[in-house]
Amino acid sequence: MADERHQHTDELLQKVAGLPTRPGVYLHRDAQGTIIYVGKAKNLRARVKSYFQEGRPVDAKTRALMLRIADFETIVTDTEVEALILENTLIKEHKPKYNILLKDDKSYPYIRITREEFPRVFSTRRVIRDGSTYYGPYTDGTYLYGLMKTLRSVFPLRSCELPLTEATVAAGKYKVCLDYHIRKCEGPCQAHVGREHYAQHICDVHRVLQGKTRDLERELEQRMHEVAEQLRFEEAADIRRRLELLRDYTAKQKVVTTDDIDRDVVAMARGESQACVVLLIIRDGKLVGKRHVFVASARDSADAEIIRQALERWYIDAEQLPDEVLLPCDIDDADVMEAYLAQVKGRVVHLIVPKIGDKKKVLQMAEMNADVLLRERLLHQAQLDQSLPKAILTLQADLRMERMPRRIECFDNSHMQGTDYVSSMVVFVDGKPKKSEYRHYKLRTVEGNDDFEAMKEVLTRRFSRAIEEEQALPDLLIIDGGKGQLSHAMEVLTALGLVGRFTVIGLAKRLEEVFIPTSATPLYIAKASPSLRLLQQARDEAHRFAITYHRTLRSKRTLQTALTGIPGVGDARAKKLLTALGSVEQVRLATHQQLADIVGEATASAIREHFDAASVQGAESATD
Repeated sequence: MADERHQHTDELLQKVAGLPTRPGVYLHRDAQGTIIYVGKAKNLRARVKSYFQEGRPVDAKTRALMLRIADFETIVTDTEVEALILENTLIKEHKPKYNILLKDDKSYPYIRITREEFPRVFSTRRVIRDGSTYYGPYTDGTYLYGLMKTLRSVFPLRSCELPLTEATVAAGKYKVCLDYHIRKCEGPCQAHVGREHYAQHICDVHRVLQGKTRDLERELEQRMHEVAEQLRFEEAADIRRRLELLRDYTAKQKVVTTDDIDRDVVAMARGESQACVVLLIIRDGKLVGKRHVFVASARDSADAEIIRQALERWYIDAEQLPDEVLLPCDIDDADVMEAYLAQVKGRVVHLIVPKIGDKKKVLQMAEMNADVLLRERLLHQAQLDQSLPKAILTLQADLRMERMPRRIECFDNSHMQGTDYVSSMVVFVDGKPKKSEYRHYKLRTVEGNDDFEAMKEVLTRRFSRAIEEEQALPDLLIIDGGKGQLSHAMEVLTALGLVGRFTVIGLAKRLEEVFIPTSATPLYIAKASPSLRLLQQARDEAHRFAITYHRTLRSKRTLQTALTGIPGVGDARAKKLLTALGSVEQVRLATHQQLADIVGEATASAIREHFDAASVQGAESATD
């Protein structure tokens, strides 16, 4: 085995020798062809070669990665910045096992300013790349509610969803709503204000959300005095009300620096195996926002690597960038990140590691926030773990899963000599059956007795629909069968791009062996283990559900066949007779009039003749 590995390494080194020395991205694959790591490099040949150099000091995660590299591919880029962007895109798409996967805050809401002639401003959890501008995400719902309330009070923005354009407004298609009469909207739908006037309000909203309120406050105050001098006291009072609301909002923002430099502050807190990275957003010296990400498996990752990944996640798609970023430590490829930020912002963005002074104090405040968030997460997980069945916790350990198998899906097939081929899916949530999510499948493409193709069809149907409709995916997928069934299941998941998204095992009935995709030998789990009993329970439930559906179909087919053999009785009339009379025996015993009331005179006569002839033949056979 060692000789084979050395030979394979030599083959890969020969492939490395042909790589260019230009910037680019490399993708490592395992023996199954799954992408397990994505990285970027200034020099592709030198960087990829380092993974095959024995004796090079590496951390535990990199060592494990190096043992599993079966092949690689590269993508050459023109610049290191392009490589940075491409790496981030590929990590999001493939979610490689050995990259640091950040559990980000995408589930938190944003404030969206639409790209329309008369833009709308509202909170949303969906980010649609249609030219709209997004601010956030906002991790504090109370703060977001107060901010939206302030924006609505300070600026008379429309709250309707009408497709307003200058053409539709000029055509008089719309009428003002209640917001206009209570002075929350200035009525752009009926041209009470023009597009330029409304656009100025939207521009001011951008300034508030960016934390640039000082100049806006001065402008409102100056405007208030101007209209007062013109004796427009009602308008001046309205501007004063809006100014007071804006000042109340800014007064609640914490002042953390005395200068006017826009800066982001990044800090990290670590637990035994998890980490939390926090980003504080400071504009005009005030704290205007906060973001954070969690790293579930941070034990083998260096601080600098986690910080670098978090910066790339935040800034690749950022709408606004600061003048400087404060970091707790130096990061690799900092010059590439600075070049990217400068390219987006149009001027230099400095990455600074403060050692003393006010900047160090702000960094310590960010570290305190990261520590609080990590403690809250660990406490929540501990409370959750205590409420889960022991089998869930032991199953996670036995299968070496990164996350708990809270949602388990199990599939099984059933047929009778290749007829009435069906499959079933059962779902267990937190160790208990969730029957509302059970599904059965009547197979369409499988001919004869072919369990492999049956499993491929049902998995394709299940997970194609899950991707299309964005349904929940399992934490653990159980395939009823051994290595062969599991291999065919992995073919489907590979084709759908789902490998690595959840754990997949095969459970063979004969010896209750548990197979995993990466090993030819079964995984040992003690026979008395609660985790194995949970696996068996899910498998037996899937088998029961499949058998029940199969028997229903077979019974239905048998009953209908006994009637559809009668001239003039098709599937529809057979179903009608069974619904009315309950069984084939009751149809046989029914009178001509009873049958005629259900299916008509002609068909009733045919049915009676059929059963009467069958009775005569039966009597003659008995006499013989």
